Amino acid sequence: MVSNCMGLGYDVVDVAALDEQLAEPGTRMRNLFSAREMHQALRIASVKGDGATVHLAAKWAGKEAVLKAWEEALGERPSPYTLDDFPWKSIEILDDQRGRPRVVLSEDVEETLRASLAWSDGEPGWLISLSHDGLIAGAVVMLVRRDPNDKHSTDESPLERMVS
Repeated sequence: MVSNCMGLGYDVVDVAALDEQLAEPGTRMRNLFSAREMHQALRIASVKGDGATVHLAAKWAGKEAVLKAWEEALGERPSPYTLDDFPWKSIEILDDQRGRPRVVLSEDVEETLRASLAWSDGEPGWLISLSHDGLIAGAVVMLVRRDPNDKHSTDESPLERMVS
């Protein structure tokens, strides 16, 4: 795969603090995750015998890292979103069939990404790594420009590889 790193994002999340936020009555924190993310976190927690919050914390760190990588790739171009209207729920961090995390953007966010970057060549792609240990979850995300002539860049989309 031929790619150029255009943006790098890193974030860590305090699992206990996120757990408190999720437990608050009337919190909007749960609304920042998609139904698929919530389902996947619950399923993984039941398999691993731990709480869903640790997996949601890693996904939240991934979302924050996506924002940072996107902002880095914009350079001097204006950001299409503010923190108040960033489409958190439309940027999903989901595992594929082999358990590898993937960044999955809704169609409208994907269009906004392409328009904001205004690249004349290459396709945007994401690389992501999630981790958690004890009460800390973290993520590293790279926004890359993929060569459209590279056959690996045009493989099926991450959405097509998702576990339903």
